[in-house]
Amino acid sequence: MGDYLRPKTLTAALEALAERPLRVLAGGTDYYPARQVAPSDEDLLDITAIAALKRIEDKGDHWRIGALATWSDAIAADLPPLFDGLKAAAREIGGRQIQNAATIAGNLCNASPAADGAPCLLALDAAVELASRTSKAVVPLAKFLRGNRDTLRRADQLVTAIVVPRPNGAAAGGFLKLGARAYLVISIVSVAAVLEVDLRRRLRGARIAVGSCAPTALRLPELEKALIGRPCDGALADAPMPAHFAALAPIDDLRASAAYRRDAAATLTRRLLGELGRRLGAER
Repeated sequence: MGDYLRPKTLTAALEALAERPLRVLAGGTDYYPARQVAPSDEDLLDITAIAALKRIEDKGDHWRIGALATWSDAIAADLPPLFDGLKAAAREIGGRQIQNAATIAGNLCNASPAADGAPCLLALDAAVELASRTSKAVVPLAKFLRGNRDTLRRADQLVTAIVVPRPNGAAAGGFLKLGARAYLVISIVSVAAVLEVDLRRRLRGARIAVGSCAPTALRLPELEKALIGRPCDGALADAPMPAHFAALAPIDDLRASAAYRRDAAATLTRRLLGELGRRLGAER
């Protein structure tokens, strides 16, 4: 068995990471199931005692989701409709026990192409706060996620928070996931979107991201541009065109073929845009 460290302060955790490589442990819902056959001999840094990392805070021009905030915390938090997509994803990530333990930041650090949190946070234009003993940086999520199980985090760094900027006007988010069943399943395809509207209920901003169709979740920038200025109603479902999904690179696996994934991504995107368009268009 390796060493087990459980510091109570962020400073102590960063000091430990500066001294030697350590496996960072938060919720453990990905770590422990992967090591059922043989016990781990890794040196672990358990950050669950660092109370300062547990909060979800409104900072005025942005929200700060601490690295230890769980999916249950996200569901219970008093957050505006902007976060409805993230909350919807939270309700589909495992059962209640998993939601109580698994962290939103840990879902990103695990960097699975099928991570349900990644499309939602990309649609929220989120950034990741990284800290080491000597420095702090905030990097866009799209840069933080580099590939399958690969992130920008160095061995001496700890993800301390996820930062979500406040939009200028009314906004709402949504999330749809296709799996072999409704719950407790890895996604075949997932889609998240955030739409921002002006006072005339026309789109002033759109962010749409697809998961499980590339090594990382991807935004659809050409579709986002095509939506700007359109009336916010159910007709948004007609906006996606095949060319808007050209950047996707789905694979064939046991859950679905690449062709099925590509078709499903387009279908879910149309469905989600129609739902959000009707909802935002009806609000006054």
